[in-house]
Amino acid sequence: MRRDLTLAGLSLAGGLAMLALGVAHTIQPWPVRPPSVLFVPPLVLACLALALRRVATRTGLALGTVAVVTDIALGSSLGTLLVYSQVLYDTCLYGSARMWRILLRVGIAVSTACVVAGPILAGSWRGLQLAIPAVLILVLPVVTAISVRQYRDQAAAERARADQTARLVELDRRQAVTAERTRMARELHDVIANHLSAAAIHSTAALSVHGRDPAAVEQALKVIRENSVQGLAEMRQMIELLREGAGEDEPTRVRLAELDHLIAQARGAGLTVRVETTGEPRALPVGVDLAAYRIVQESLTNALKHGTGRADVAVAYGAGVVSLTVENPINGASAVPGAGAGLIGMRERAALLHGRFDAGGDGARWRVHAELPTAAEEVA
Repeated sequence: MRRDLTLAGLSLAGGLAMLALGVAHTIQPWPVRPPSVLFVPPLVLACLALALRRVATRTGLALGTVAVVTDIALGSSLGTLLVYSQVLYDTCLYGSARMWRILLRVGIAVSTACVVAGPILAGSWRGLQLAIPAVLILVLPVVTAISVRQYRDQAAAERARADQTARLVELDRRQAVTAERTRMARELHDVIANHLSAAAIHSTAALSVHGRDPAAVEQALKVIRENSVQGLAEMRQMIELLREGAGEDEPTRVRLAELDHLIAQARGAGLTVRVETTGEPRALPVGVDLAAYRIVQESLTNALKHGTGRADVAVAYGAGVVSLTVENPINGASAVPGAGAGLIGMRERAALLHGRFDAGGDGARWRVHAELPTAAEEVA
């Protein structure tokens, strides 16, 4: 508002200076030119309209129109006409879209009327000069304001688009962080849980041996040490890969081809495992290889924790799919309680590969079954 008042004050001072110097009159409709003081009220009214250009656009346009009509009736002064052209410009810039459309039509209509009436009134084609001030005052400010308004609206749309893009980027970043945290939690669980579970089970067994049988205690301690060393090695490997910025397809270097080593670990922990492989074993995509290994690993861990000491593992290589089935008898009392994170992790691994996963009780047995597609990323 202060800027508008300043502009109105400067316009009034300039108009008064032009009236005082006698250079403000443009036409002479009366035999005797009216005193310059009569042109001051229209000038003041036009400057007031200029001060209202933002807060009351329509009121300012109405006051400016009254001022310019009065000024033209007196003989027209250049200062008032210039101020009114600014009023038209501001009305189109700050007013509604409907307003500038009306003003553009009115300006074109008045200019056209001047083109027709000018030669008739002057009796010569030179009367066309009457249309020049009409175009300069009524049409040119409106057209200029329309262009500026379009650029302003376009800039606003670009800012809105940039803000929306920034919000989408932030949402993507948050989703990426959440996905990465979920992946790391899943890997940490798979790397550590089975080794710690085996260590906990055998430490419990060692403490419960009657008479502290040295051979049984020694065997339990060997299993505990082996699982502890293996868990530390896998943890160290995972930390190194995270420091190197490993991608999601290579969080660890385990694969389904190392199933024999995993079975040997499970048997060393006291679990009787029977393995059946159907189909021709082949190299699998890295993501499928890792997911298959981890699903079998977690299933054997659960069998060790909640089963009766026996598990059946079936691996089937089919056309475009590898199927995994792990079954074990259910033991009502578990030495190590579970939180269900393993089942969630296995289900997430299968879902990330667009595979199928089922786990649940089947009578007195627990069954885990997963089907992981491989055709889309088959490795030679």
